Parts: sequence; structure tokens; C-alpha cells
Amino acid sequence: MADLLAQVRAWIAEDPDPDTRGQLDTLLRAAEAGAPEALTDLAERFGGTLEFGTAGLRGELGGGPMRMNRVVVIRAAAGLAGYLRARRGGLVVIGYDARHKSYDFARDTAAVMVGAGLRAALLPRPLPTPVLAYAIRHLGAAAGVMVTASHNPPQDNGYKVYLGDGSQIVPPADAEISAEIAAVGPLARVPLADEGWELLGEDVLEAYLTRAAGVVQPGGARELSVVYTPMHGVGLETLEAAFARAGFPAPVVVPEQAAPDPDFPTVAFPNPEEPGAMDLAFATAGRGGPGAGPDIVIANDPDADRCAVAVPDPAAASGWRMLRGDELGALLAAHLVRSGAAGGAGGATGAGAGGDTGGPGQDVFAASIVSSSLLAKIAARAGLAYQDTLTGFKWIARVPGLRYGYEEALGYCVDPAGVRDKDGITAALLVAELAAGLKTQSRTLADLLDELALTHGLHATDQLSARVADLSLITTAMARLRERPPSALAGLAVTAAEDLAAGSPALPATDGLRYRLSGDDVRGVDAARVVVRPSGTEPKLKCYLEVVLPVADAAALPAARETAAKVLTELKADIAEAAGI
Repeated sequence: MADLLAQVRAWIAEDPDPDTRGQLDTLLRAAEAGAPEALTDLAERFGGTLEFGTAGLRGELGGGPMRMNRVVVIRAAAGLAGYLRARRGGLVVIGYDARHKSYDFARDTAAVMVGAGLRAALLPRPLPTPVLAYAIRHLGAAAGVMVTASHNPPQDNGYKVYLGDGSQIVPPADAEISAEIAAVGPLARVPLADEGWELLGEDVLEAYLTRAAGVVQPGGARELSVVYTPMHGVGLETLEAAFARAGFPAPVVVPEQAAPDPDFPTVAFPNPEEPGAMDLAFATAGRGGPGAGPDIVIANDPDADRCAVAVPDPAAASGWRMLRGDELGALLAAHLVRSGAAGGAGGATGAGAGGDTGGPGQDVFAASIVSSSLLAKIAARAGLAYQDTLTGFKWIARVPGLRYGYEEALGYCVDPAGVRDKDGITAALLVAELAAGLKTQSRTLADLLDELALTHGLHATDQLSARVADLSLITTAMARLRERPPSALAGLAVTAAEDLAAGSPALPATDGLRYRLSGDDVRGVDAARVVVRPSGTEPKLKCYLEVVLPVADAAALPAARETAAKVLTELKADIAEAAGI
């Protein structure tokens, strides 16, 4: 105990933040007085170091090396500065959202960069992550930092690092930066400038908006009624400006969630995927009364790099159905092909040559391995190349020749030449263009999903996401699956069980398991797939499920969807039992 308390005192002595100093001092005094809860809390905070990896840093705010705080951020910035100086330095662009401590972390990063002899520039105010990703290449920067925890709970914050190509870091850069961080000595030896960084003006945002508006075709349909929520984040002003510049009517904004609020008071988790997160948006959409509601509902997560869409559904209690990330991913892909924005031999729903996997110089579609296999079929039918990647846009954005990439967690890259990352603003513009065009034909997004199912088969996906308080439970579940892999799931034989930790020529090693399942003629199932992996940003074990069924005609769609739902439910139950979660 004496060593632990000495660590705490040493940390307090160099902590520049009065908030976390006071927090730790209170815990220290309680621990010295014999309070077991305080001692346990300190032991957890000082039981290691928050790990810097391909997601940068992300964790709960608070004092100590296992929390997000100014000490950890200054050390991370000093490590990044050392990495950049060894490679001739350059400009570092820094963005931040409206979470607790985001501005402090951004300013500290600027102070470290200038103190290290590098140039630094801060975005003018809290802005979406895609604006920062765009600014890196627009300004010719050597690197970028975005202070955000995206859709994590309010007690979290994070530190996302990009290099000069505008993409998030991947190995070996993450390990090299981590080594530089580990080599940082006492905080007092890290030079911190009081001034000298540039505060960027509105011209950076203007350039982003001009680029964003260019994702939609000029002169196209624009009549569309949209309800929008920024989920208490920073997306509202940017999305409204992008809609206006592209010629769309202003969306109706969910008033309770319009202003940035780091406490996210109306939601348990500020993530459109979470149960209840969209309730206020649906309530806003329903205020127009039957037949007078909006055409679609759009949501961004708090840093606006993700985009969620809901469509009218009379069968739902709210009157609305959230599209799964895979459904929106397929819709956007189909729209890009049909509108001619992505090259290829033909349309996504039947006019193409089919079968051609593309070649050098052609547009490439890409999706992570946990996303639906439908995108590969859309690409093939259109004569486009397709590539699987590991989870995360740090991998998707690096696909050579990328024209469009997505992953099922509501992330879409529709303009990789502008933003080499997921971008919830441009995705919202593109889905608005698609919905408006369909509206002129008296059709909807749901109609286009039916058309895709008739052409390529019904690709139904779902997810089992187990949030845990103890991370060791995730380790135990993965070990259990590796030791006793299932031979069948939902009555479908496991035909291939891949441990993705081994890596392959096609994919780098990652902590994940992939099961390919046989078809079932009795239920009319062509194939199914399950991928299991720990979340990279939250304490969750995630299981990604897909079942594919052929559909003969429109009349067969309801029965196919019912069968798919049953098989997905069985897959959930069986993989949960196999993993022990």
C-alpha cells in the first residue's frame, strides 16, 4: 500500500489540472484514513497505463495513469511530437468536440507541439471529426489529433491520431508512437509553450462544406422532409450548413438534443444504435400527425462521424424503423453505382455485367469483415472491385483505389478523396439525395431495399453486444470459444472456423473469430456467418451475425424476412451460450 500511495502523491505533485488533483487528493486522504473503497479505487487508477493503440487513447476521465486526464494527454502529445520530429516534423492540426475537458486536451496538445519546435493549428471551435480529417490533407499537415470519445458515455474522452495521409494510425506507427510516449520523462521536462500555435479561421470549415456539398449531383431532386438529431453533439451547425449549400430544405431539429451538452442528459448512451436513443427523434417526427410526418429521420453521433437513418414503419410502435448499418451501407452503394458516381459496368440492381472483380484504376468498394457480404455482390454486379478489411476506418480508408467504404456500426466513407475516414455529414447528404430521388418516383428507401433483396438475395444481419463491467469476462469468453469452438449454430453446421489472431495474406492479425455456416434447404437458408470480437473502444464483446436467403419474387419477401429473423434469434442464443455471456 505504501508504494501505491507514494505513486499517487508523485502524480498529484506534477498534475497541472486542479480538478483531477483535488479528486486524487480526496481519495488519498480517505485511503490514508483506512477507507477500503478509496484504496480499491486508487489501485485501479494506478494499476497500469492507459494503452495507446490504433484507436489512440480512450477512457474514463479522472486522475491517474488509467484515466483520461491532462497528464496522460501531455505525455501522449509529447510522444507524438517525438515521433514526428524524427520524421522531419511539420504542421499538426488539432480538433476537439464538446465533451468534458476536450478543449483543455486540445490546447495542451498545441502547447506541447509548439514547445517541441513543431507547428500547431487549432480548429476554431468544437467541430465534427470529419472536419478535422479533411483539414489534415487540405492544409498539408504532417498529422492531426481529434479529441473525442465519439459515442461513448459522458464520463469518457479520447484522443484520436491521424497521420499526413488523412487516415488514422495503424501498425507499426501506433507502436512507434507508444514507445515515444513511454520514453517521456517527468512532466516538468516536457516543454509547454504559452502561445505560438495558430487558431484557424472559418475558411477551413468553408472548404470542408464546399467539398461536402459536392457529393450530391447538381440539379437533382431536393424535395425532402427530414427530422434530425445531433444527439447533444457538435454536428448541428455543420449539417445544417451542408444541407443549405447542397440545396436541401433545412431539417426539423429535435429541440431537446440540439445544443452540445457533454452530459448527454436525454440518453443513456449517446449512440443512435442504443435502445431509446432515438425516442425523442421519433416523437418529434410524430408531431405532424398521420400522413404529415417527415420522409426520413437522420441522426449523427456526438462527433458526427456516424450517420443513422430511420424510415416510416406503420407496424412499429413508434411508427419508425431504424435501418441497420448494413442496410444503409447497401443503399448508399447502390445509389453511387446507379447515379454514375462510382464507375463500373452497370447498375447495382440488375443491369451490370456481373462477376467482374475489377482491376487496377477502377473504383473499389470496401467493408469490414463484420459487415454484410451484400456489398461485395453489389460491387461484382456493377463490375467494381471489392475488398474486405479489418474493423475500423483506419483499415477501410487505406484500401487502394477506394471509392466507397462502410462498416455496420453506422460508419460511411462516401468521398475518400476528401475525407479518408467515416463522415456522418456527407453520408447524410447522400442518403438525402437518394431518398429525394426515390420520392419523385413515389418510392422509398424500403422499396429499394426490397429491390436489392430480389436481385442479390435477402442479407439479414444482427448483432449481439454484451457490455461488461469486468474486462476479464471478454478474455474468458474468447478463450472459451477458442478452446471449444461450436460445431453448429442455429442448426447450421459450422463449415469453417477461423481464428483471426493468426492473420492471413488478406488480413492482418486481430483478436477475432469467424464462423462460416452451411445452408439449410428446409428453411431456405443459403448461408450464414458469425464474427466474434472484443470492441476496440468500449467494454463490450460483439457478435456480428448474417444470414442469406434467396428470394424468388416480391411475394416471398415477408416469409423470407420472418425466417431470417428466427435464424438470427437462434444464432444469438447459441453463440451467447457457446461464449458463456
